[in-house]
Amino acid sequence: MEDTSTLKQTALSHIHQALGAKMVPFAGYEMPVQYTGVNDEHIQVRQKVGVFDVSHMGEFWVSGPGATDLLQHVTSNDVTKLYDGRVQYSCLPNNDGGIVDDLLVYRVKEDEYMLVVNASNMEKDWNWIAAHNTGGVKMENKSDDMSLLAIQGPLAVQALQSLTDIDLASMKYYTFEIGRFAGVDNIIVSATGYTGAGGFEIYMPNAAAEQIWKAVFEAGASCDIRPIGLAARDTLRLEMGFCLYGNDINDTTSPIEAGLGWITRPATGFINSEEMARQKAEGTSRKLVGFEMVDRGIPRHDYPIVDANGNEIGVVTSGTQSPSLGKAIGMGYVANGHNQTGNSIFIQIRNKSIEAQVVDLPFYKG
Repeated sequence: MEDTSTLKQTALSHIHQALGAKMVPFAGYEMPVQYTGVNDEHIQVRQKVGVFDVSHMGEFWVSGPGATDLLQHVTSNDVTKLYDGRVQYSCLPNNDGGIVDDLLVYRVKEDEYMLVVNASNMEKDWNWIAAHNTGGVKMENKSDDMSLLAIQGPLAVQALQSLTDIDLASMKYYTFEIGRFAGVDNIIVSATGYTGAGGFEIYMPNAAAEQIWKAVFEAGASCDIRPIGLAARDTLRLEMGFCLYGNDINDTTSPIEAGLGWITRPATGFINSEEMARQKAEGTSRKLVGFEMVDRGIPRHDYPIVDANGNEIGVVTSGTQSPSLGKAIGMGYVANGHNQTGNSIFIQIRNKSIEAQVVDLPFYKG
């Protein structure tokens, strides 16, 4: 058991506890995993609107002369394609063909960026970027000073519009604005998300978190807005085929085999770009695929994947019973020759080979 006495709290932890959330250790924080139940909360986000406290995420600010060059070197995507108010999904490649972390890059203005990184990788990411910051670019870790709410679902605009002058309905996916929100200035409102249900992410100073939380729930009351835990966040992202660091991608997985070639631009000359260019040209020996269970059984992280003869051909990285689809789904790395859409594969569950079929992502088509 993790020692809960050393866990960090978010600025809203006391509210989650008062609401009866089940709190669990997650990435060094005490976080709400569920309130009323995973299925309830999942369907709430798909059909209406829900609020996740994701204040455990890390925020680094990189600014000043050389900031763009530094990010072009350490991230896999093309930072020069960004403009003010644009967000980019990217990853930090390592020297061995793997991934230090996946992240979001926000361009605030020329040579000023906010990086949003995974909580469990905060220190690792900071040290990696700092080690490559040979030009003395200004770096600030504001993770402990900021709170973050992800307000997701088809009713998100309706629930939030009364709180801001920003025209939420016209915000394009992967853009952001900085403005007044719930009576607080200089709030970052981003049209991003990890659920496939639409919505926004709201970045704020810790001191404003409780005020904004309360305002969001008052404004969204007519939309039946509800708090949502991290368990439903995981089932929602899996239905969309979105990668989770530590499950589907890690230090030993290549972005090319993970299906992230679209965020991997070797022409920019990022770290180990030559290897990524080679993989793009020659292909990889395995790839990350989605699959649906044909027979009964729920796939779990690290379950072996075998062929019809019992030969090991891969490994499950994520799996769950999909609340939206009413069937068990998963993702995993599967060797070439077995990973084409429509192929039968078998998941080893309690020493039994349970049939599954490779399918195209996302699982949930909306």
